[in-house]
Amino acid sequence: MRAWIVKRPGPIDEQPLQLIERPIPDPAPDEVRVRVSACGVCRTDLHLAEGDLAPRHPGVVPGHEVVGRVDALGADVQRFAVGDRVGVPWLRSTCGACRFCATNAENLCVQPRFTAWDADGGFAEWCTVPAAYAYHLPDAFDDEHAAPLLCAGIIGFCALRLADLDHTATAARRLGIYGFGASAHLAAQVALHQGATVHVMTRDADARTRALTLGCASAQGGDDAPPEPLDAAVLFAPVGALVPVALEALDRGGTLVIAGIHLSDVPALNYERHLFYERRVVSTTANTRADGEAFLLLAAAVPIRVTTTRYPFHQADHALADLAHDRVNGAAVLVR
Repeated sequence: MRAWIVKRPGPIDEQPLQLIERPIPDPAPDEVRVRVSACGVCRTDLHLAEGDLAPRHPGVVPGHEVVGRVDALGADVQRFAVGDRVGVPWLRSTCGACRFCATNAENLCVQPRFTAWDADGGFAEWCTVPAAYAYHLPDAFDDEHAAPLLCAGIIGFCALRLADLDHTATAARRLGIYGFGASAHLAAQVALHQGATVHVMTRDADARTRALTLGCASAQGGDDAPPEPLDAAVLFAPVGALVPVALEALDRGGTLVIAGIHLSDVPALNYERHLFYERRVVSTTANTRADGEAFLLLAAAVPIRVTTTRYPFHQADHALADLAHDRVNGAAVLVR
């Protein structure tokens, strides 16, 4: 089979990915093998290729927003049948025994494994996944538009939950979103569906237009102040310099959620200006399987409109380069 690997992590313009031939993988007893039809291109894949996120093994295959059909079953699998459409997400397995797994917080598992980091992902014609960690996908989305839901969508949903807008009065659920790419444009629709007033801060003029089209109340530059104080903010852009900017935009008791696996350095904070009056900073760490199931049901019910930029499989390196240089509208997706 054809597969893209991270040959040598480095700047994306130095072409760290390489397209190679590999044997088609056989599923382990608890796994299904998936014939990949679409795979989202996540910013985490870019961090992996560039070395911000160090690969866990040489020649790893990126891609953890995978949609395809089951074409082989491990000996112990009963959850899926050959021909089923499934989604393969970032979270690949957890230990099931630590105190976090025992208390419905498997996203904090002390021995997790992740697709496209610990094991090969979906920038390939086939991949495998433990059946217990794959998702049935709602019929409301075709393969291309389902793919970004599996990470960009789920992590945005988790970030909104951590923002805890429900603790504020209905008339004062004011959310700020910093950056407006794949994850943010999905999270914004969930927040709007739940009754929040959404203000978007992004340097991308096209993204500002898209935010307003989706129903956001305002859209301004990446480090501009929103038109009113915020009850919560979610930082999707991996830019640490925006942390104090977002904190200054919060009202008393507000929460800033950082939604990403990598962030550039955060500059020094001033306690009185940025943190006083019970302002909080919270990070996100993966998701539980229950989070994923809940989000997929909600995405179909809204229904969420997924904006994608389509790339053929053989242009995975171009897709990552476009993502790095902010040339992608919505979510980049590889299709076969």
